[in-house]
Amino acid sequence: MASADNPFFTPSDLPYQVPPFDRITEDHYLPAFAAGMAEQRAEIEAIATSADEPTFTNTLVAFEQSGQLLNRVSLAFFNVASADTNPRLQEIHAEVAPQLAAHTDAIYLDKRLFGRVKALHDARDSLGLDPESDWLLQRYHVQFVRAGAQLAEDDAQQLREYNSELATLYSSFNTRLLADTNDLAVVVTDPAELAGLSDDAVAAAAEGGRARGEDGAYALSLILPTAQPPLASLHSRELRERVYRASSARGSRGNDNDTGDLIRRIVTLRAQRARLLGYEHHAAYQIEDNTARTAEAAATMLAKLAPAAVANAAAELADLQELADHPIEPWDWAYYAERVRKQRYDLDESELRPYFELDRVLFDGVFFAATKLFGLTFTERHDLPVYHPEVRAFEVTNADGSPLGLFFGDFYTRPAKRGGAWMNSLVNQSRLLGTLPVVVNNLNINRPPAGEPTLLTLDEVKTLFHEFGHALHGLLSDVHFPGFAGTEVPSDFVEYPSQVNEMWLLWPEVLASYAVHHQTGEPLPQQVADRLLASAQFDQGYATTEYLASALLDLAWHTLTVEDLATPGLIDDIPAFEAAALERDGVAVAAVPPRYRTSYFAHIWSGASYSAGYYSYIWSEVLDADTVEWFKENGGLRRENGDRFRQTLLSRGGTADAMTFFHDLRGREPQIEPLLTRRGLDRS
Repeated sequence: MASADNPFFTPSDLPYQVPPFDRITEDHYLPAFAAGMAEQRAEIEAIATSADEPTFTNTLVAFEQSGQLLNRVSLAFFNVASADTNPRLQEIHAEVAPQLAAHTDAIYLDKRLFGRVKALHDARDSLGLDPESDWLLQRYHVQFVRAGAQLAEDDAQQLREYNSELATLYSSFNTRLLADTNDLAVVVTDPAELAGLSDDAVAAAAEGGRARGEDGAYALSLILPTAQPPLASLHSRELRERVYRASSARGSRGNDNDTGDLIRRIVTLRAQRARLLGYEHHAAYQIEDNTARTAEAAATMLAKLAPAAVANAAAELADLQELADHPIEPWDWAYYAERVRKQRYDLDESELRPYFELDRVLFDGVFFAATKLFGLTFTERHDLPVYHPEVRAFEVTNADGSPLGLFFGDFYTRPAKRGGAWMNSLVNQSRLLGTLPVVVNNLNINRPPAGEPTLLTLDEVKTLFHEFGHALHGLLSDVHFPGFAGTEVPSDFVEYPSQVNEMWLLWPEVLASYAVHHQTGEPLPQQVADRLLASAQFDQGYATTEYLASALLDLAWHTLTVEDLATPGLIDDIPAFEAAALERDGVAVAAVPPRYRTSYFAHIWSGASYSAGYYSYIWSEVLDADTVEWFKENGGLRRENGDRFRQTLLSRGGTADAMTFFHDLRGREPQIEPLLTRRGLDRS
C-alpha cells in the first residue's frame, strides 16, 4: 500500500501522537510492519557498518532512535489484536509474529553490532556517561548476550528457528483460548436458574445472550481465572457446577481449540533454547534478569508461604463445611464463603454492588486518589479517535497545567477481547523522541443493557485500581531513552506499583468519595465500611493457596530440563503432570483449584514475559506491602507522599537496577512481615 495512504508511515499529527484509529484499517497493518522492519534493518545496518569508531551517540542513541515506524504499528496493532480482534487480525498476528521474531534475532545476533556495543561496554568506565546512559549501555550488553550474540553461527541459526516457532505458537494459543472461552460461555434459558444473582447481573447475562444471538437466553461469560464471579451468588448448585466445569475445561476438550499440543511444544522449545544459551532450564534463563535472580530464590519464597496458606485454607474450609450438607467442592467455595462473610461481618458482596458504579469509582475513586497524590487532572475528550466505540479517552495534566499524557479506558468484555485485565502503551514517553505517554487499561466487566448502570463487584473495583497503578507507571514516566519508559522494568517488579495503588480502594477518604448508592445518592454506611475494612483478611487462605498453586505450577513446567523432557510420557498427560506437581509442592487442595490451570494459563503460554514469572505477583507484593506501611507511617493520601513515590520510583521507569528505587524510598531492604500480616500468614 502506498505510503500516502497508510497512516502509520508518518508520525500521527493528533494530540500526543495518538494513533489515528479513524483512518486505520486492517489493510494498513501488514504493509506498515513490512516497511517498519525494512526501515529499522536499514538503520541498524548503517550503525553496524559505520566506519567511525563506536561512540555512545553513533551506536546506542542511534539504536534507540531506530524503528519508530515499526514501533508505531506494533503498539497499535497488538493492543487492538488483544482488545478487539477478528479472524483477519488473527491471521495478521499469525503471519507477522514469526517475522518479528526473525527481525529481532537479525538485530541481536548481528556480531558487527554486538562488537560495537561490546567495545563501548569494555570502555564504559572511561566514557563519562551520566547514570541513565551508563545503565543503557549495561542493559544493551546484557540483552545482546542473553539474546545469543556470542553463539556460533550454527547455534545462532538454531536459536532463530526456536524463536520463530515459539512466536507462532504464542499466537495460536491466544486464538484457541479466546475461541474456547467464547464457546464455553454458560447459556441458561430458564431465568429461575439465575436465582441469587443481582438484578444487574441478570440483566448483564441477558445482554450477553443477545450478543450471542440468543434472544431470551442468558449467557454467563467466562473471565480468565478458574473462579468465576457468579459462583459466589448462584443458589443453584447444578448451575454453579456447570460454570466451574466450563471454566476449568478451557483448552482441554480435545477439540480444535485444545491447547495441549501447543503447550507441550512450547515447554520443549523453551527448554531446548535455554540449554542452547547455557542455562539449565527456561526458569533459570528468565529469572536471571529479574530481581529474584534465580529460580531457586523464587521457589524458596513460594515454598515458605505454602504451608501457612494451605493451613489457613483448611481452617476456612472447616467453617464453610458447617453451613453445607454436602462436601464442599470447588464450585461451592465462593458461595459458602459469602455466607460465612455475611455471618461474621454482616457483609454481602451483592449488597455492596449498588455502591460501586463504574463512573463513580473511576472519577471519584481512582482519579480522585491520583489527584490527591500527584496533583493530576483528568479531562474526558470526545474528539480523539479510538479503536472501539466503548473506549474512553482522558487527557491528563499535571498540577501546573502542563500536559502529561492520555489515558484510554476500555472497560467492557466482548467476544473479540481476550480475558483478564491489562495495561498497554500506544505511545511511550521519551525525552529523546519528544513523546508523551498514551496508555490503555483493559478490563472485562460485563456490559449492562443500554441505560442501566454498570455496577462492579469488589474484585472489579480492586482490578480497576490495580490496572490504573500500571497506567500511572506509564503516565508518570520521565526518562530520556524510550527503551526505559514506564513499565520497562523486570517482570517481578512491574506489579509492585500497581499493587501499591490497590491500597486506596479501601482508604477511608477515597472509599467515602466513591462508594455512593447509585440510586439514592447515600454514602456507604460507615458501619458497613468498617466491616469491609475488618474483613480484609477474610478468605485469604483460599486466595493465597490458589495463587501459589499457579505460581508453583508455572515453575514446575519451566524447571523441566532437556533431560527431563526426554523421559517418555512425562508431559503427554497434562492434567496428570499438573496433579503431580501440585501434590509435590504441597498445594494440592481439592476444593481450591489453581487460579489458572495449565490449559488456559495465558500469562505463561501467550507470550514470553510472564513465563517462569507468575511468582512475580507475590514477590512484588513484599515490596508493595512494605510500601503501604511507608505511606501509612507518613500520613497516607498526601501530596508529599505521592510526589516522593513519583520521584523515586514511578518516574524512573527502567533507568537503574529496579531494587534501588525501593531502597531510595524506604532506605533499607524490604521486609516480608507486612505481607505475612496482610495475608494472615503470620498466625499459622
